[in-house]
Amino acid sequence: MRTRGHEGRPAITVDGDFPGGNIIVEKIRGTRIRVHQDPRDTDGFWFYWCFRARGAAGRRIRVTFTGGRVFGPRGPAWSGDGGNTWAWTSKAATRLGTFTFLVPDGATEARFCFAVPYTEADLARFLSCHAESTFLSVKTLCETRKGRRAEMLLAGALDKTPLYRVVVTARHHACESVASFVVEGLLEHVLGEDPDGDGAWFRDRVSFMVIPFVDKDGVEDGDQGKNRLPRDHNRDYDDRSLHPTVKAIKELVPAWLAGVKTAALDLHCPYIHDERIQMIGLPDERQWAAVEAFSSALESVQRGTLRFHAKDNIPFSQAWNTARNTGKGLSFCSWAWKLPGMLLAATIEIPYATASGSEVNACTARSLGHDIARAMRAFLERHATDR
Repeated sequence: MRTRGHEGRPAITVDGDFPGGNIIVEKIRGTRIRVHQDPRDTDGFWFYWCFRARGAAGRRIRVTFTGGRVFGPRGPAWSGDGGNTWAWTSKAATRLGTFTFLVPDGATEARFCFAVPYTEADLARFLSCHAESTFLSVKTLCETRKGRRAEMLLAGALDKTPLYRVVVTARHHACESVASFVVEGLLEHVLGEDPDGDGAWFRDRVSFMVIPFVDKDGVEDGDQGKNRLPRDHNRDYDDRSLHPTVKAIKELVPAWLAGVKTAALDLHCPYIHDERIQMIGLPDERQWAAVEAFSSALESVQRGTLRFHAKDNIPFSQAWNTARNTGKGLSFCSWAWKLPGMLLAATIEIPYATASGSEVNACTARSLGHDIARAMRAFLERHATDR
């Protein structure tokens, strides 16, 4: 939307017409902007939004959201370089559904988002840094309903039958962008060199299958993804799957496992105000025992600033993790846990902005990915004889 300029300045425009964009503009008057997030096919309230403002250089804008509480503990994230890099504004700049921001002089555009976003362009930048690696292969999982390519990444031991296989999924809910930076960190650890030799250990023994965008269309379109109608991607793993990516995962993963001992991780982000890294339990004692073992490994090896504490995990029947909330369809982890040779099937929730007091950003989330990779080695070495 465009409004008239004043004092000889250009009019400010606001839109979400770019990958991951999501905004409905109600009104712009000078530097005062009134908007709300687009829920699209979401069942109930959710909080994802992402927009750009043009013509605001050198001006303090005031943005009011009318669609509920949509600011996390660090306020909005913002980018002045077209979405390549992001920083948090400040919770202090928000009040009662409104944030204010002084757009720097010379900024042709300023982008704002409820958290640091991650789309196909970000994945492409990451993959370009590893284009020469012989331990990473980029495949196509399937074509999405809207004709996009859903990527499937294979990493680690690719030229032989490995001792172990690990399946990693992310973005079952399109808006849960921080999970993608964790995926990058995990892959960096598998593909890189480190003092403990983890990368070499993985490349000799473990094959990874990573599905970076289960809801690829939602990621690019800027959807909420959570509680999507008619069906949430992470409740689509029963016999009546609707989504092409889920159907492809259900077809390809069992054949790929081929009897090899396996672990599965599904990376998510929790509610906008939750500030703890957590693992989630299924109604299965053996699954919870495996989660506790992996949690112990992560606690013992972590080095990054985003600290995980096993006491924050949510066993089945506690907090929101009940049959009433999870009984709307079969989740990825519920499905994966039943596959032959599965040693671990864990859902990990990574906060959007703050984790146990520490700032969540692209760098710290990648460091968490490194820690999760370290924990995976420790878990496989200690528990591969289980089950």
